[in-house]
Amino acid sequence: MASVLQLSDVSFVRDGNYILDSVNWSVESDERWVILGPNGAGKTTLLQLASALIHPTAGTVRVLDGTLGRVDVFELRPRIGFASTAMARRIPGTERVLDVVLTAAYAVAGRWNESYEDIDVRRAQRVLAEWKLDHLEDRKFGGLSDGEQKRVQIARSVMTDPELLLLDEPAASLDLGAREELLELLGGYARAKQAPAIIMVTHHVEEIPVGFNNAMLLADGRITAAGPIADVLTSENLTETFGRPLQVEERDGRFAARAA
Repeated sequence: MASVLQLSDVSFVRDGNYILDSVNWSVESDERWVILGPNGAGKTTLLQLASALIHPTAGTVRVLDGTLGRVDVFELRPRIGFASTAMARRIPGTERVLDVVLTAAYAVAGRWNESYEDIDVRRAQRVLAEWKLDHLEDRKFGGLSDGEQKRVQIARSVMTDPELLLLDEPAASLDLGAREELLELLGGYARAKQAPAIIMVTHHVEEIPVGFNNAMLLADGRITAAGPIADVLTSENLTETFGRPLQVEERDGRFAARAA
């Protein structure tokens, strides 16, 4: 399988502080990764590098077929799907749900004077149906529930058939029912053969969908463990990463953790 992301000795420094420190990591096209770690561990910064939104202070980041600093990121970014709270803030609350997804074709947030072909509209409608949102296509984005907004963001991020999909805490703030509905949809998508490489950041092992096959644990800007999910998500590794005794359990592909 081809590598879609490769970090070699990557560091990122902000205001003299190392947010990431000498990170080495690669992601293949058939892999679905989850990244966990305490607040300030560098998880979001890692996603921003993977999305070509920022450049490393040191080291080399290769995304798809381009090296950051040597590639036109404006040509690279449309090939990457990215769903995050920061992206949601850019979407006008008055925007129609269908248009939220449709405008991904031009990588803009907010319908303006751009024109779309019928094939684009049909594609957006099909994506909304796949994420169980087709009944909401004429609703305003700002009037949706948190769970619905999260799914609309993901639908938007897959609209252009990305080669790499990045999800920053997609289940954050959701109630139990909305979380489980989202995880069921994400799990089905992750197991689909046509799905791209996926990297998801979360704070809780309970938010990992079935179908994710690799995990990384990050603390103080350094990788504490990375590899097959069953090997990484152990009580010992979580205890080291989060700095307190933790016990993790797995059942039918889902994980749960509590204080030991």
